Amino acid sequence: MTALHIDIWSDIACPWCYVGKRRFEAALRGFPERDSVRIRWRAFELNPTAARQTQTGPYAERLAKKYGTSLGEAQSRIDRLVELAQADGLRLDFERIRPGNTFDAHRIVHFAAERGLQDATKERFLRGYLSEGEAIGEPDVLVRLAAEVGLPAADVRDVLASDAHADAVRTDERIAQELGIRGVPFFVLGERYAVSGAQPVALFSSALRQAQDELAAVATPFEEGAACGPEGC
Repeated sequence: MTALHIDIWSDIACPWCYVGKRRFEAALRGFPERDSVRIRWRAFELNPTAARQTQTGPYAERLAKKYGTSLGEAQSRIDRLVELAQADGLRLDFERIRPGNTFDAHRIVHFAAERGLQDATKERFLRGYLSEGEAIGEPDVLVRLAAEVGLPAADVRDVLASDAHADAVRTDERIAQELGIRGVPFFVLGERYAVSGAQPVALFSSALRQAQDELAAVATPFEEGAACGPEGC
């Protein structure tokens, strides 16, 4: 059977990316040809100029400032996202989030692909940042979290001390720009079949079926779903 290649652009600092990952995984579990699916995680930085760790105050204040809304409206938006994530089995803790630069995290995700641990590393980084308050921009944090999924700590330190996989991250971002990707998560199934945002499980299931049947065809993109962009989530 021809392998179905799926590229997923996302950022560690993106709650909708975590929700989208979980919904896509649910759809994949019910996909009869799931053993033929090959997934590659691609890098997308929502805030490429961020410091390793930034002090931005409560998340609701940050969100209110970005969208020009009241603090109450921003908090309601957060509460709704937390509720939706819970329905997908995720616990998001915005009170503990410690914003920071995700470039090095993306480099380690690329390194993990060489060891067959890309998805596990991506999952651990998302959970660490969005649920556990880990400072994902700090090298020591990345080493510790990566080691938990089986990556040798010494090798991770070597990658972080060099510019290894930096070109791969930049290539992902260049391709995203060429494709017109402005928010994440963004899924490309096969050659040009696209799903934008954290869509419902049923829609992902439909996309998988159609992409498997039309590996060489150009399909009409779905309506955009919930996503994070440079202006916020």
